Amino acid sequence: MEGRGAYNEHATIPAGGARSALPILLAAAQAVRAQAGEPIVIADYGSSEGKNSLGPMRVAIAEFRERYGARHPISVVHVDLPENDFNSLFHVVEKGAHRYGADDPFVFPSAIARSFYSSVFPPESVHLGWSSYAAVWLSRVPAPIPDHIIALRSTDTVRAAYARQAASDWEPFLTLRAAELRPGGRLVVVLPALDDAGSFGLGELFDHARAALRDLVDAGALDVDELARMALAVYPRATRDLLAPFVRNGSFQGLTVEHCDMQVLPDPAWPAYELARDRRALAREHALFFRVVFMPTLATALGPNRATDERSAFADRLTEALERRLVDAPAPLPRFVATIVAAKAAR
Repeated sequence: MEGRGAYNEHATIPAGGARSALPILLAAAQAVRAQAGEPIVIADYGSSEGKNSLGPMRVAIAEFRERYGARHPISVVHVDLPENDFNSLFHVVEKGAHRYGADDPFVFPSAIARSFYSSVFPPESVHLGWSSYAAVWLSRVPAPIPDHIIALRSTDTVRAAYARQAASDWEPFLTLRAAELRPGGRLVVVLPALDDAGSFGLGELFDHARAALRDLVDAGALDVDELARMALAVYPRATRDLLAPFVRNGSFQGLTVEHCDMQVLPDPAWPAYELARDRRALAREHALFFRVVFMPTLATALGPNRATDERSAFADRLTEALERRLVDAPAPLPRFVATIVAAKAAR
């Protein structure tokens, strides 16, 4: 994700997906039990810069405070990759207007710089796990995408490779979380989804982004070889994909499914466009969302001989090219969002 607070400012689509799941998170928190004096551990798997985690953490903390009192220790641990902008995360956690630890000396925020495709916590130490949008990212790029930047808009062969990778990543993710959850703990995962027809709602945005990259090639600002290397390791899942590990025995690694659904959420930028009909404002908002989430990954495909200023300018050039295309084709970006809650059996 783009650092220096950019993701916090412009990742409105993931924020809306997280908000839609807050009642589900609350129900999961209500089902969790803690022992007297035992610190409650909330894991935020895939925190990015933290702003989109504040609301969910407040919901969970408020529920635990109501049941366990004002002095019960609560540890909130944010997990993301080592290259994440943890400075921005700690700024919003400590100084943000909506920080979850305001005036609560018994809430203890911390962070772990590690992939959630590895072990993150000691065994049976997490009471409540939360992951919003991060699990759409795969552990690796399973195949090049020669005709696009996202597998879902490519050939059946490429799409199948990414679908297999998504399936093979999902089971280890669940296995690791099952080991980290305490007996009776809950894991809530929110992520971009596919509908029954295999659509994920944002396809046209990625088509415009691919076309904008071609514009950069035509302008001499991007090499054909660099474009060919650009592949986003993301793959939304249908609810049937999320449920697949549980189908055979009704459980998986000691986890059972308490909830799984898919919602279609409206584009948060579209109502303002319908009122003002400002094509440029709409295009700018959609382009900035794409920039803060996906452009840093695309930039890793730039050649090793690129100067630092050229790398810095890549995101600006691509944002401008994408905006130009979006201005000519204003359209809402509906979002398909899946939420699954897994419970670990209590002893």
